[in-house]
Amino acid sequence: MTAFHALHRPGDPLVLPNAWDVASAAALARAGFPAIGTTSLGVAAAHGLPDGRGMARAETVALMRRLGRLPVLVTVDVEGGFGGGPAAVAELAAELADAGAAGINLEDGRADHTLVPVAEQVELIAAVKNRVPDLFVNARTDTRWLGAGDLEETLLRTRAFVAAGADGVFVPGLAGDDEIRSVVSGVEAPLNVLLLPGLTVLRLAALGVARISTGSLLFRAALGHAIDVARLIARGEPAPTGVPPYAEVDSLARG
Repeated sequence: MTAFHALHRPGDPLVLPNAWDVASAAALARAGFPAIGTTSLGVAAAHGLPDGRGMARAETVALMRRLGRLPVLVTVDVEGGFGGGPAAVAELAAELADAGAAGINLEDGRADHTLVPVAEQVELIAAVKNRVPDLFVNARTDTRWLGAGDLEETLLRTRAFVAAGADGVFVPGLAGDDEIRSVVSGVEAPLNVLLLPGLTVLRLAALGVARISTGSLLFRAALGHAIDVARLIARGEPAPTGVPPYAEVDSLARG
C-alpha cells in the first residue's frame, strides 16, 4: 500500500484540495495538506484552453514536472487521458509517475456529454495499471455529473473499473445519502465524492466516503475574489487587508 493509498480511509476521508499552478499547489502544501490534486478546468483555463477537450496534455505534464519537487503527494487530473488509445494513456501515466505523481484521475465522460463504453474504459484502466502498477488510479464515472446514467449504471461502471485494477472510484454529482451509501457498500474500493454546495466533510465522512475533492472550486473562488477586489478598488474603496504578502507569494516559487 502506498502512502497516498493509505490516506483513503472510509469515515475519515482525505480532503483533497485542487491546485491549478505551482503557486496554488505550493501554498496548499505549505498550509499542511498531505496531498493535493490538480484541476483540469483550472490548468486548461489558465492556459487559454477549454476543459474536457483533451487539449491540455502538454500543460498538465509540464505542471507535474514542476510540482514533483514539492513536499506533498500529488494526483493529476488527466480528463479522459488526452486522447489516444490504451498504450498512449499508459505512457502518459508513466510520464506523470516519473515526474513524481502519486496518482491520476481518469474519467469516462466525453465532451458530447456521453460516456465512453465500459469495455473501452476498462481497457484504458488496465493498460495504465499494467504499465505503472504503483500509481493510484482514481476511476471517475460521469453518470451523475452528466445525467448519463442511474445508480445501477454507476454501480456497473465502478465495479468494472475496480475489476480492471482501479484503486478508487470517483462519482462527481453524487449527493444523496442513500446513493452514496449504496456506492460505498456496493463497490470494493474507496469512494471519492466532489464537494458540492450543501455537502460537508462531516456528513460525507459519516456516510463512509474515503476522499473528498474540491474540483475546480478553489480556482473559481480565487477568480471570483479577484474580480470582487478589482471592482472594490474601481469604486474608490481601499485595497483589502488580509491577503498574502508579496514576499510570501514570491517564495512559493521556491517550494
